[in-house]
Amino acid sequence: MNPITRIEARSADLGEGLLVRRFLPNRQQRMVGAWCFLDHAGPVDFAPGKGMHVGAHPHIGLQTFTWLIAGEVLHRDSLGNAQLIRPGQVNLMTAGRGIVHTEDSVRDGEHLHAAQLWIALPPEAETCAPDFAHYPDLPCWQDKGARLTLLAGTHEGRTAPTRLYSPLLGLDIASDETTTLRLPLNPGFEYGLLPLVGEAGIEGETVRADEFAYLGCGRHELLLTLGAGTRLLVLGGEPCAEPVLMWWNFVGWSKATIARAQAEWEQGEQGEPGTARFGAVGDGQAPRLMPPPLPWRAAS
Repeated sequence: MNPITRIEARSADLGEGLLVRRFLPNRQQRMVGAWCFLDHAGPVDFAPGKGMHVGAHPHIGLQTFTWLIAGEVLHRDSLGNAQLIRPGQVNLMTAGRGIVHTEDSVRDGEHLHAAQLWIALPPEAETCAPDFAHYPDLPCWQDKGARLTLLAGTHEGRTAPTRLYSPLLGLDIASDETTTLRLPLNPGFEYGLLPLVGEAGIEGETVRADEFAYLGCGRHELLLTLGAGTRLLVLGGEPCAEPVLMWWNFVGWSKATIARAQAEWEQGEQGEPGTARFGAVGDGQAPRLMPPPLPWRAAS
């Protein structure tokens, strides 16, 4: 049995009181299956007149997976979508060859709690057509005093509706009371676990809020002891043969792919409206976020 690897978050202040804690990628573990990015945002009560406002920014080669726990967020993108996401719902945006989006609090001065994840697209799908889907209804059930919500993949005969390109598992577990759960696992998957609130007992060890536990592969089941008020995420997936490259908001399998995307974004929309790789969001008035310089030569 693989030992548990504990991963501490890197924190970043996105302004207006929003603290984000990042767990993937990390020096100790870059990915869990195709899950290549994990941010825990909040819980936060914004001051009056403050909120989350993320300007227009591009993505390639990935799916963004937003799991909202509290608050309301409005997603807009360059495909013309404008979708409100509420607690218990998932927004899944497939960037493929390229997309641009914004994210905004619906009302300033309110509460927000969310997990933002990215899924690396496999090489055969990294340049697929961009897409967006909203999932308001997900499989939910009770087990020994805990409420389980299947966000991605298949678990105990249930399948989430979220459209994926790689074998994955995403599971949210919330418990109002102290309880013990036995979760069946796929031994061919690697797994990670993040308590968002409270703490969980795993194999005699205690993992507390905002401490990511990487569990590795080869497990057939997981015995979890949850404290009252605990909420956690379980992520799993088939290990990737090699980690993808990640830079700023881009994911790809070559440096040249990422360099081209960055150059196109920096140059702005080219050609006829609607034909650009990175088009405008809405009326095009949202601030455009710009990347730092590439850490390698563009021709690499």
